[in-house]
Amino acid sequence: MPIERIAILGTGLIGASVGLALRSHGYLGSITGWDPAPPELAAAQSIGAIDSAAQDPIRIARASQLILLSGPVFTILEWLDRLRSVLQSGQLVTDVGSVKGAICEHAGGSYNLVHTAGFLAGHPMAGKEVSGAASADGELFNGAAWLFTETAESRAMHPSSRAIADEWRGWTEKFGCRVLDLDPERHDLLCAWVSHLPQYLSTALSALLEDEFPVKDEVLPIGGRALREMTRLGASPFSMWRDIAHTNTEAVAASLLALEQRLAHLRENLRTPELRDEFGRANRFRASMDPPTK
Repeated sequence: MPIERIAILGTGLIGASVGLALRSHGYLGSITGWDPAPPELAAAQSIGAIDSAAQDPIRIARASQLILLSGPVFTILEWLDRLRSVLQSGQLVTDVGSVKGAICEHAGGSYNLVHTAGFLAGHPMAGKEVSGAASADGELFNGAAWLFTETAESRAMHPSSRAIADEWRGWTEKFGCRVLDLDPERHDLLCAWVSHLPQYLSTALSALLEDEFPVKDEVLPIGGRALREMTRLGASPFSMWRDIAHTNTEAVAASLLALEQRLAHLRENLRTPELRDEFGRANRFRASMDPPTK
């Protein structure tokens, strides 16, 4: 049976973008949304990301086949607790959280059992430095990776929930995503390096510049594209990244320490040939990210 009823709990940037992506890629079922901030909910409905705005999130979750949890990691953990006793087999909970180890561990023993809803942990590697439904984009996920972190429990979920999980994976492919499967621990390690480290680097640089140049009448006119690109993530909301820091602490701390050591290495070799070698390594990595020219 195709998915006909979807609930999005959290209609900010990612949740509303999922709703828009579903509609723009042919989803014909109902999409009901809920958000703790009424303006976000109203904005999501006004742009067509959801069909209706709900006041009671538990009620719409009970009535839906697919429940998407969109928000900071701690919020997702709270929803897993609230929903575990009100859903049943034949329903699927999925999420878009940026840390998967803590979320998968929290869902263990409460989902993917014979009489419980299924849980499929997911993470689209897409976003913006701004939040809110007003910034939502149905093409946000096109070309991005959508990561799923199956566990032994989720692989054994009830067949009726598995059918929804498989269909949901298909929808993410329709969005234009590359669907990849990772272990939760591997996911958190990789994301610490390719997502979390760039964020904290940009935050540190932006905060440093704020302290060094509180009056910006000189630095802003001089700063060009490099400054804008390197500080773009500095506009990201604290609430999301606080939760990541708390739930992926070891991997993030290890990547930050490695960066500190690399920066020290650069500082100590500003006048040696090692600086040229570092630029060479950096150039090779950056070239590997660009598609080959024909």
